Amino acid sequence: LDLPKWSSIKPLVVASSAVFLRSIVLQVAMSSAAAMAARSTTDGMVAVAGASSSVAAHQVALQLWLLCSFLCDALATASQALVADGIGRGDSDAVRGVSQTVFYWGLILGLTLSTCLWIGTASGFLVDFFTSDEGTRIELGKLLTIVILAQPLNSFVFAADGVLQGAEEFGYQARAMALSVGSAFAMFAVLEHTTFGQEIILGGNGDTLVNVWYGLITLQAMRGITSLVKLVEAPGPINLLGKQVV
Repeated sequence: LDLPKWSSIKPLVVASSAVFLRSIVLQVAMSSAAAMAARSTTDGMVAVAGASSSVAAHQVALQLWLLCSFLCDALATASQALVADGIGRGDSDAVRGVSQTVFYWGLILGLTLSTCLWIGTASGFLVDFFTSDEGTRIELGKLLTIVILAQPLNSFVFAADGVLQGAEEFGYQARAMALSVGSAFAMFAVLEHTTFGQEIILGGNGDTLVNVWYGLITLQAMRGITSLVKLVEAPGPINLLGKQVV
């Protein structure tokens, strides 16, 4: 049995390592968000109740977020295969066309998810379905608007992930994820621990749980920005804004 040469397995190792590191960084961010959500407290028994309500509301909002993310991830799976096929055939027009189509449907999906979540929230169905605890309902109400408004952004981010993975931009995505997570931590720190964040940005209405979710939105926004930079790069593997070759 002959072992494969390093030159043969190097692309697989490099890609797998980048995806692994990217996943680890993202999980650190999500775990930190849960930890910070548990610190939205005051004093005594009120603090215990407040922490429980905050964690419960955070987990409910996160499950809704993840449910929508799994739906958006279907676009990423399809685009990954189609983009890789186009690049393999050397058909830049097909790659660009697939990418544009994926982002078009991603926008529709994001707006549809936002609409569904808005209807569920406005009718009271979502809150009633998940909890009857008054404290949790109050805390969850603070987060649902953020979850609703974030869906078009999330849809774009997942679609962009699929396109860039199809273009084998694994190393770039790992670096972009590290930058995005760092930005999320920085945003949370500014909102939570600085006078500028508490008084100027939040107008004196700071809330640790809400600040955690502002951090998560910052994470997604930076993922979107860094993905867009690579998508429109010319020359680049996608060159999203390039002209079709006739």
